[in-house]
Amino acid sequence: MVEPEERPSVAGQRLGAPESMGISTLEPGQRPPTMPPGRQVSIRVQMLDDTQEVFEVSQRAPGKVLFDLVCAHLNLIEGDYFGLEFQDQRKMTVWLDLLKPTLKQIRRPKNTILRFVVKFFPPDHSQLLEELTRYLFALQIKHDLACGRLTCNESSAALLVSHIVQSEIGDFDEVQCKQHLLNNKYIPEQDALMDKIIEYHRKHVGQTPAESDYQLLEIARRLEMYGVRLYPAKDREGTKLSLAVAHSGVLVFQGHTKINAFNWSKVRKLSFKRKRFLIKLRPDLNQSNCQDTLEFMMGSRDCCKVFWKICVEYHAFFRLFEEPKPKPKPVLFTRGSSFRFSGRTQRQVIDYVKDSEFKKVPFERSPQHSESPSAGQVMVNGQKQSLSLGQSPDRRQPSPLTSPLLTDAGFVRTDDEDEVRRKRFPTDKAYFIAKELLTTERTYLKDLEVITSFQKCVGKDEAMPDSLRNLIFANFEPVYKFHETFLNDVEQRLAQWEGRSNAHIKGDYQRVGDVMLKNIQGLKLLTAHLQKHSEALLELERTCRSSRRLEGLCRDFELQKLCYLPLNIFFLRPLHRLMHYKQILERLCKHYPPTHADFRDSRAALADISEMVVQLHGTLIKMENFQKLLELKKDLTGVEDLAIPGREFIRLGCLSKLSGKGLQQRMFFLFNDVLMYTSRGMTASNQFKVNGQLPLYGMTIRESEDEWGVPHSFTLFGQRQSVVVAASSASEMEKWVEDIKMAIELADKCNGSSAEILSSSFTDSKSPEESSADQESEDDLSASRTSLERQTPHRGNTTVHVCWHRNTSVSMVDFSVALENQLSGNLLRKFKNSNGWQKLWVVFTNFSLFFYKTHQDEFPLASLPLLGYSITVPSESENIHKDYVFKLHFKSHVYYFRSESEYSFERYSTNTNLILNKMVYL
Repeated sequence: MVEPEERPSVAGQRLGAPESMGISTLEPGQRPPTMPPGRQVSIRVQMLDDTQEVFEVSQRAPGKVLFDLVCAHLNLIEGDYFGLEFQDQRKMTVWLDLLKPTLKQIRRPKNTILRFVVKFFPPDHSQLLEELTRYLFALQIKHDLACGRLTCNESSAALLVSHIVQSEIGDFDEVQCKQHLLNNKYIPEQDALMDKIIEYHRKHVGQTPAESDYQLLEIARRLEMYGVRLYPAKDREGTKLSLAVAHSGVLVFQGHTKINAFNWSKVRKLSFKRKRFLIKLRPDLNQSNCQDTLEFMMGSRDCCKVFWKICVEYHAFFRLFEEPKPKPKPVLFTRGSSFRFSGRTQRQVIDYVKDSEFKKVPFERSPQHSESPSAGQVMVNGQKQSLSLGQSPDRRQPSPLTSPLLTDAGFVRTDDEDEVRRKRFPTDKAYFIAKELLTTERTYLKDLEVITSFQKCVGKDEAMPDSLRNLIFANFEPVYKFHETFLNDVEQRLAQWEGRSNAHIKGDYQRVGDVMLKNIQGLKLLTAHLQKHSEALLELERTCRSSRRLEGLCRDFELQKLCYLPLNIFFLRPLHRLMHYKQILERLCKHYPPTHADFRDSRAALADISEMVVQLHGTLIKMENFQKLLELKKDLTGVEDLAIPGREFIRLGCLSKLSGKGLQQRMFFLFNDVLMYTSRGMTASNQFKVNGQLPLYGMTIRESEDEWGVPHSFTLFGQRQSVVVAASSASEMEKWVEDIKMAIELADKCNGSSAEILSSSFTDSKSPEESSADQESEDDLSASRTSLERQTPHRGNTTVHVCWHRNTSVSMVDFSVALENQLSGNLLRKFKNSNGWQKLWVVFTNFSLFFYKTHQDEFPLASLPLLGYSITVPSESENIHKDYVFKLHFKSHVYYFRSESEYSFERYSTNTNLILNKMVYL
């Protein structure tokens, strides 16, 4: 054996380490472990590209030394997602334990080949920060497809293969593509899908290998069998099943169909006893007869232990913040397994890569400087060595994984990953306008999926009439399919615009007006469907009135996490989206000079979308009002029918009502015919009880601060009753007085026709209910002043409740502006007393920020209602030395947010100011 030269390896250089063994799994500041003394043993490892490498390790070296050698050889930073697997003496496939000596696990190293493969599959490939890591994941997907482990339908299989082909041979050439598919087998039934693969490959022109990997992982992660390794088992009845583990928990399969899943949050303990694998669940308070322990029979105790170990590791990797500490060794007796997860958790990996001094070293797939090893040589610890094992690896080209090319840029220290992004991506404002189109289109498509999910969940029930079912499906499904294609077009264009290896075609793709024009012309053909959406909402409301079962089903669906807004808002999303397109195109046309190549298409698209907006705007205004009445109906009790014909909502919010007990907080609702005032009910539903109403016909209003000595107070004189109220500030008082005067004028023009209707359904004088409500003390209402986070799930965080807690108000105009001015995208968030920044996908709509890990998430992790908040920029004393940071604050609550560009910073700050009506100049 030839000893490797004592020189820094590539990975070692990246970590600034002088040793020849660069270890990718070290924490910052740590040194690589020294090789234990003793005789060196050769271990053969098969890489994901099917090349084989030989590594020299000491007989006493733990598995981690070998694993770190492999990661250093690949120059792999995010090595923690991977593992080494092999067949042990029992012919069982097991993972190399990093804590135990390698040779105690591999009894016959000369006859054993370890395979370097993906071990932990994250739910979102955007969590993989390095291109090399994504490339290795793509190779794993390619292998799983070929061996039949990753099963999917024919369309998905063809699409996956087309991206693999694009990555390997580049842009479409029919002869080359056919020949390549004839020479390479990617899926078992490839011949039958040849035409479909070619058809898909034709559409990937301009897509770089890195983009192809990204698209491959994007499709694969949505498949049910993505990252799944099946472990045969039986249930108590003897039914043949398979168990698997994923980032979310333990899965149960029958064949290749998932039939059950046990989320980590529901699992109390995993254990095994002989052949029995046991899952102990946390008690479900909603089910009295819930089974506490589930039992599965596996082939042997060893099978149980192997599966239990990988479950322990998956749980630790994805759920824990840091590596679990080792248990203290017992003095006398041992009980149970001492096995524990060894290595960094996913959170630690992500933080380490983001915070470490190296940033995104370029990765070259086919380095020209690597020489192909001769037939009698293999790579040993990254060096060419003569083969001394019993079997030679096949003659192949050198692995594209070894020794990636490094440029000087690879060693430049950067203080901020955002700086790298700014240098790497386009800086033209048109690019960021196009990116806003992309990010908001992703959110819009997710919103449409809420309607399709509603159709699948509720539409199957017999309570929904066929006419309503067909009305929803026939008019939303075509729109959803259209926008799937639209989103794909925009994603491809942005990928081409950002492409670093597409310099020769960049000029043709630094535009988006042509994509907008083509798709808006297609959208015009769907105008008839868009007009039917309001009809679907009206019909749904009529049917719910006559069917309590359907009303209950809709209410239950609305409580699901994916329905993050009131259900009926999603029915209006297609009409709101037209307004978004119009605003985006207006900004684009304003930015472009008339001579710009994209100006003509952008202006033509703006003309088309403006025509659609004019055509549908009247419908949108009526339906927004109807939707708001339906939403308020759920927040109020004590009113028979809020959504009567001709009623228009104007403003809602908090005012203090003067009574014998002094000023008491009340919620007021102003319509074009009546002013209702309510108190918050102390029920589980958190509804507001209507205590009284004041018809607007014949009402007068007078400021009365001097009369009563109460700041910001005014008196409402009705035909039968007078009420003294006070606003929280001068600006709030001004809004209320202006809107009430406008509403009185509207009511007077109607000659009081609605007042007669109101008098039959409400009493103008104080009812016994109202009298008792007026006697409520501040102590009685103290429970309603708790934080929003402590509310019960049922309607505890609606706009009405936010206004109640923040002591503010909103108008119908505010609602319309909030829904028609929506933003989506990545922001970095920082709390007042925290050090680091957290990257989140943020949706800004309906007066709230909704936070997701990534844009692929099905529902938000949390939300922040912004009513009552102010927006400013941080002061010098706050020590936020970053660009594009804005600050949101309400009383003692402070949040900082960082945008990726000046454009997105201006969009968020301007939109927030506009919607929250805070005149704070940035």
